[in-house]
Amino acid sequence: MSIEYTPGPLLEASRTTPTALWNDSADPDELSQSISFGGVGATCNPTIAYTCINQKKERWLPRIAELAEEMPEASESEIGWQVVRELSIDAAKLLEPIFEEHKGRNGRLSMQTDPRLARSAKALADQAEEFSKLANNIIVKIPATATGIKAIEDATYRGVSVNVTVSFSVPQAVTAGEAIERGLKRREAEGKDVATMGPVVTIMGGRLDDWLKIVAKRDNLFIDPGHLEWGGVAALKRAYQEFQSRGLRARVLSAAFRNVMHWSELVGGDLVVSPPFKWQKLINDSDYKVEPRIEVPVAPEIMKTLMSIPDFVRAYEPDGMTPEEFDSYGATRRTLRGFLQADADLDALVRDVIMPQP
Repeated sequence: MSIEYTPGPLLEASRTTPTALWNDSADPDELSQSISFGGVGATCNPTIAYTCINQKKERWLPRIAELAEEMPEASESEIGWQVVRELSIDAAKLLEPIFEEHKGRNGRLSMQTDPRLARSAKALADQAEEFSKLANNIIVKIPATATGIKAIEDATYRGVSVNVTVSFSVPQAVTAGEAIERGLKRREAEGKDVATMGPVVTIMGGRLDDWLKIVAKRDNLFIDPGHLEWGGVAALKRAYQEFQSRGLRARVLSAAFRNVMHWSELVGGDLVVSPPFKWQKLINDSDYKVEPRIEVPVAPEIMKTLMSIPDFVRAYEPDGMTPEEFDSYGATRRTLRGFLQADADLDALVRDVIMPQP
């Protein structure tokens, strides 16, 4: 594949630092442009997958009709998830040359396990294994819930490269990273390959920021609202430090962009940053001068504000939550409900094709 690269801050960062750029969408058009910015991977989730399908109705609605004919006993959900599979396989092909070049560390396309399976570790691991076999360069998202942590270790042991999702905090990231490490070590003990696996652990920094703003409003906190833009950045920097000090092989991944600091404050780290394409274009069209900032601490006055919020402390300290508490954290519930709604929206889209309104 011949790539015509687009000069700019993103390309400069990808070439001069170990920070990897992934696109936060499986849309092939966006992904191709992201690759021109130096992108070497892609993430996705049920909401993004639904959006991709909904924005390309001219392609996917006829395919849904065909699938309904080909799968006469399939449910709306089964048809919808088959479309997600096909969308993901198409996007994965664009990344195959990068996957080969990076020997599995990059060049991966993320698929997310069905959020309706979130109560069963075995079901999550089984689906992760199935998705991983759709293409050599598939990486599979599993949520950092109490059940998900078990599935993360199991799927890793089975040889699945996992992208941990529904994760907003340092304790979730560290617990997931350690679960991946256990899975890798179990494989190594049995002489199984781990060299070409490329696990990552996401912190959805923007969704942590969203939750802190909800908490501040709910609790009538009199604080500088600008400081709340830094919660996700602080958690990502802390998680990166923890992964380095603990020797965890998975990389931290920054997702759920809300501001450019979710990229600029992390440049220089051996981690992954995954902005939606609109953020990539904004950054690359700017005159920002690339500067490694992963080791630059968040300003003390900002940290003082953040540490005054108990829900931030829970997200920032490595022992701030137990796995049993991950599920009840506000950002976890909000995100899982959003993903479940995206599943329902996809079901409705399929329904309108196979059973249109009279």
